[in-house]
Amino acid sequence: MGVMTEGLSTGGQSTGSPSTGGQSTGVLIVGAGPAGIRAAETCVKAGLHPIIVDEARQAGGQIYRRPASTVSRSAKDRYGSEAGKALALHKCFDLMVSNGQVTHLSQSSVTAIAHQSAQVLTNEGIKVISFEKLILCTGAGDRLLPVPGWQSAGVFSLGAMQIALKTQEVALGRRLVLAGTGPLLTLVAAQLIRAGAEVAAVLDTAPMRQQVKGAWAMAMARPIVTLRGLYLRAILGQRYHAGVRNLRITTNESGPTQLCWQDHTGLDCRTQCDGVGLGWHLMADTQLADLAGANFYWSTEWSQWLPKVDSAGRLGNGVYLAGDGVRILGADAAECAGQIAAAACLEDMGLTCRPGKRALWRHERMQRFASGLATAFQVPQELFTQLPSDTVICRCEGVALGDIQAAARRVGPDINRVKSQCRIGMGRCQGRYCQFAAGRILAELGQTAPAKIGRLRAQPPLRPLPVSAALQSESVKDPQ
Repeated sequence: MGVMTEGLSTGGQSTGSPSTGGQSTGVLIVGAGPAGIRAAETCVKAGLHPIIVDEARQAGGQIYRRPASTVSRSAKDRYGSEAGKALALHKCFDLMVSNGQVTHLSQSSVTAIAHQSAQVLTNEGIKVISFEKLILCTGAGDRLLPVPGWQSAGVFSLGAMQIALKTQEVALGRRLVLAGTGPLLTLVAAQLIRAGAEVAAVLDTAPMRQQVKGAWAMAMARPIVTLRGLYLRAILGQRYHAGVRNLRITTNESGPTQLCWQDHTGLDCRTQCDGVGLGWHLMADTQLADLAGANFYWSTEWSQWLPKVDSAGRLGNGVYLAGDGVRILGADAAECAGQIAAAACLEDMGLTCRPGKRALWRHERMQRFASGLATAFQVPQELFTQLPSDTVICRCEGVALGDIQAAARRVGPDINRVKSQCRIGMGRCQGRYCQFAAGRILAELGQTAPAKIGRLRAQPPLRPLPVSAALQSESVKDPQ
């Protein structure tokens, strides 16, 4: 059950600093990455004072995440060719905060949404913020797939490895193997190598012929970005292998000892390691959109459930979506989407604001580039058909492939029915990491399309709440 204080009025347009305690605002923005920062900037230019909620300590998002104060590496070392963009976004946001034009709730998480109010878990406890308009810029997270042994300590997502490197200058292991597919695989590997980490192998499950097919569309849309990607790939040298299969992690009580795999010819290979990073491109973070009433469709291009919005990001009922939480388009597109969604929000509030033609044109061009990415880095179906029955699928609840198969034989290949039988998706992450794999496994078992399997529905609270935070509320109700 979610926790929400009752009796809050719907916030009207706010042009001054909001009050503490039970707050209200004309516009609430969730996420302070590229989309959230540009959305806030657009609102500020229109004379509004938005509240921005973000889980990080400082604004920037995952791609432009800021380091701890003790880290000495330069912005060029952290962000590479994107250093200028990162610093410009940081400066833009910091200036709005210092000028008192926005309220920034850092290290805070929205755990529930209902009746134009958001429940926010902060370091000081729970705050309830009522709003007139809501802009969700929730971004994306790692798409993880089950690999035998991946539940071991010492196995991380690519995003976790990147966070450790950016914020603390730490490589999560002395000898690393990275596996998966997508541009993040190449980027993180190159960043680790540049920082001096030992990367023994980079294993890409996407066949090279498939990557070449998608690269043509990418190059036509964004040739310079495509060339940068090829340059990063060149840094990997002979460490990089495309079209790998049958990944298996061998572990002991201390963690990984080696990663076993087959190359594109079927040759069995073994690479010694003490740290493994996994990631198959990204998954849009759509759980808040779900709580906000979004309708979803199955995207065959992106192999995931995505929220339905109009061309400006309107979800309906005063809610707007922007950035990778709608579709995986990257940081540059997220900036444009933030401006476009905020302009739509302001227009619906009766304020004149139209996004520039350049933002609209750039966003359309980046959609074509992203379609090339989706073609180049598809997830091979064979990854789900070659798993041993004892492979852990849901790491939170320890649910194995055999458990899912047994549940599906009892109730059929419906993901919510299977969830009720074996607890898949009932753990701390609420299916963020296991839903995709479970859906593909059930589709294979039922010999049907993934869209027929259904999706796990978001449940408040989206993050675990400490008991002390729950008890502080004088009145409690279910946001649903």
